[in-house]
Amino acid sequence: MVRWRLRGRYAGTVLALVGALAVSAVAGTSARADPIEQFVTPSGEYSGVLPTPLGDPFYTPPPDFESQPPGTILTTRPSGTGLTFFPLNSTELLIRSTDAKGRPVPVVATLLVPTAPWTGPGPRPLLSFNAAIDSLGHKCAPSYELKSALEGKLWAAQIPLSKGYAVIVPDHQGPRQAYGAGRMAGHAVLDAIRAVVHTPDFGLPPDTPTVVTGYSGGAIATGWAAQLAPDYAPEVNLVGAAFGGVPADFGMLLAGMDGRNAASGVFLAATLGLAREYPEMLGLMNDNGWRLAQIGKDMCMSSAGFAGVVAPIPVQALTNVAAPTELPMIKEILADNRMGATAPKVPVFLYHGTHDPWVPLAGAENLYADWCRGGAEVDFEVHLGEHFIVGLSGIPGANAWIDDRFAGRPVTPGCTRLG
Repeated sequence: MVRWRLRGRYAGTVLALVGALAVSAVAGTSARADPIEQFVTPSGEYSGVLPTPLGDPFYTPPPDFESQPPGTILTTRPSGTGLTFFPLNSTELLIRSTDAKGRPVPVVATLLVPTAPWTGPGPRPLLSFNAAIDSLGHKCAPSYELKSALEGKLWAAQIPLSKGYAVIVPDHQGPRQAYGAGRMAGHAVLDAIRAVVHTPDFGLPPDTPTVVTGYSGGAIATGWAAQLAPDYAPEVNLVGAAFGGVPADFGMLLAGMDGRNAASGVFLAATLGLAREYPEMLGLMNDNGWRLAQIGKDMCMSSAGFAGVVAPIPVQALTNVAAPTELPMIKEILADNRMGATAPKVPVFLYHGTHDPWVPLAGAENLYADWCRGGAEVDFEVHLGEHFIVGLSGIPGANAWIDDRFAGRPVTPGCTRLG
């Protein structure tokens, strides 16, 4: 018989973890045959908190892939289009990319190209549609979800497709589903673009005008791609970046998301995602931290959000370190994933909600100020509403701005703010 001694500030943590275990069981996200055993005796091994493999050999790169340059296509196959209204050619690609620490990794992306000929001037434009994955499992990735004919999560991609644009949808969290790791996401986006514009069969020449876009978790990938492009992929013809609801500063999210509401489950998912890319963080976890990591390692965003309702567990409950965010190691990791240190060389359209309770407006304002000081051209719009409302209300403005970039219309010089 196992007995638990519950005491101290987090006396309810084990009970909350039981709730999380129930959520995991209901959602079907636990990969181990005996979830009770994983709860009682967590393994404490790095491999135990990585997403469960899909068992598909397509995702296994060839042995020498590390020697290939970033953006090299390793293999391709026809793929799905999800819920779509336009005739498309869909291709799934395995691409050589680079993780947050500069190591070669394989990433997946799906290229959607309308079958109708492009009738506009110049080459067909390319939009990198960076979905808000915000999840920990491989079955939550866009490439997997696009294989479902009824999948409507990527419905906003229908807007650029209706205009004849090609759309690349990268699994920007990388092979470890490192949700929250900005450099990994930025590299994945840029290498997916490189891959398709350097493959003649896709009809997208190297000078294809390209815009990156995304909201919330997708804004992490978009902003980092814009920041990293001048040094990491200077040959890409990036003409703009449009994104909103950006969690630009992970440390700033602690006040609004950590153990306080439904967003706490998503915040913990991002913490584990970051730890997958920076495994030195795992050494700070206590047994409860390992339990939760193993229980939730395959959770998708909806399950993580539900878990935040059932069991809003704070990060502090998962470590025995009194103030983990004050450790030099954690400060360095947070700084390494804070957007704003390098200003993009392309125009930026940034939008955010006035009353976003989870992703504070202050983070977007700081990013705007940082990039403007660095010489970037940023059009910043502040919309009335909270996170999800602005995720919808910002779509028309973002798409109109993207159309202007592809049409070659000039932007207003310098930085502008509306709202």
